[in-house]
Amino acid sequence: MENTGWQKRLNWRVVSWLLAGVATLTVIGANVHLVRVATGSQPECVDHLKAEGRDGTYRAAAPSC
Repeated sequence: MENTGWQKRLNWRVVSWLLAGVATLTVIGANVHLVRVATGSQPECVDHLKAEGRDGTYRAAAPSC
């Protein structure tokens, strides 16, 4: 059986749709993971500078505890 032009095109079309679907699912999965990690990880209270920052150092804008 010989491959005709439309069969080759159909195979490449199916492969391209599958690749696009896998890429889309990968991006969606990565975003879901990032949102889950960002909302699920709340750092405990940590020591921070209570005075104004000096020598170019930063301090917490508003402590959470």
